[in-house]
Amino acid sequence: MNNKLIVSIGNDHGGVDAKFYLIKYLCEREIEVIDEGTDTKESCDYPIFAKKVANDVKEGKATFGILICNTGEGMEMAANKVKGIRAGLIYNDDTAHLVKEHNHANVITFGAKFFTGEQMARFVQIYMDAEELGDRHQRRVDEIE
Repeated sequence: MNNKLIVSIGNDHGGVDAKFYLIKYLCEREIEVIDEGTDTKESCDYPIFAKKVANDVKEGKATFGILICNTGEGMEMAANKVKGIRAGLIYNDDTAHLVKEHNHANVITFGAKFFTGEQMARFVQIYMDAEELGDRHQRRVDEIE
């Protein structure tokens, strides 16, 4: 994959508004976006979208993934079933950078029920600005794999 940042984003019915907000935020920063989510608020199954985003990341089509449902928990669990994916739920500024620095998360998840689009965009930016740390953190990530 080239050095251009590409983000795969997916959502279920609970994350439609947040997805559109984040796509706009990313595109304004000239970040390419792959939209793997639903565009309607009609009830649907979140694992379908989690798998699409996780596979985009696994296959190198995307640099990282963002998944949004009502709580973020279901998306996190579903994405982590895909080999090579390290999905982490973000719920504040600290977790936004720590999931990348310590856990090398390549997919981040959000609960749209608990955050505004603006808050999620701030968390995404903090995540993108963070760097994966080596040493003991790399050793632990290797143990997960």
